[in-house]
Amino acid sequence: MAISWYPGHMHKTGKELRKLMTATDAVIEVLDARIPAAGANPLLAEIAAGKPALKLLNKSDLADPGATADWHQHLNTLPHCRCLVLGLNKQDVLESVLRLLDQLTAEVQPALGIRKQCVIFGIPNVGKSTVMNALAGRKLAQTGNEPAVTKGQQRIRLNQSWTLIDTPGMLWPKLADQDAALRLAMTGSIRQTAIDIEEIGWLAAEYLQSALPEVLRQRYELEESPGDTEALLSAIARQTGGINRRGDTDYGKVAQTLLNDYRSGKLGNHTLELPPAGTD
Repeated sequence: MAISWYPGHMHKTGKELRKLMTATDAVIEVLDARIPAAGANPLLAEIAAGKPALKLLNKSDLADPGATADWHQHLNTLPHCRCLVLGLNKQDVLESVLRLLDQLTAEVQPALGIRKQCVIFGIPNVGKSTVMNALAGRKLAQTGNEPAVTKGQQRIRLNQSWTLIDTPGMLWPKLADQDAALRLAMTGSIRQTAIDIEEIGWLAAEYLQSALPEVLRQRYELEESPGDTEALLSAIARQTGGINRRGDTDYGKVAQTLLNDYRSGKLGNHTLELPPAGTD
């Protein structure tokens, strides 16, 4: 089964974003620090082409610190781009965001008027609503661990110069790179009802068994690392109550357990991808 999710409201969001760009001076893209490449929407990049961009590496508390530092350095080398790393503590995010937006626009359009407009976007469940609330200093947006929480545009005034427009989380019509699509599903950016949870759990277990064998062994108190994916899922099921009444492995239940543990950081701070080779 190919992994994909592009409901009608995302198509509508794309059309509205194209209209907004004509009066937009800069864009903010919120990225999950565990998947900065897989979580960068190519459709949004095309829509906002040529605009100064501030990349926010959110959820860095769930990512590997060394990998996040590498991504931060790489993104800061891109033309007309700045990067800011965000974790759980977003106390000073507004001051930092305003400073970087002013730097970016001064480089590209030093003669801008006093009133400037910025659009914030990102894929679903990347934590954009939490960022919005931090920027506003109050609860403007509903937050949650399920994608598609934000449904429409919101506009807030950040200071005397900047107005920020929030948009719903958006994927793109065809996820051609299925390895990247798996990373999106593992981090929770694709709605649960749009995927086969057992298949995603199997693929995630296959990846994690290769990348984090010792972490899995310790987390689920396994005596030894199972030899294959089926044995791993069955072992985790026995340790977490994922056995059905017939004594068989409930693959849907154990898949959900494994994904929840990864998404919440119970399997440690692990980044699913690194910056392109050869970048500084």
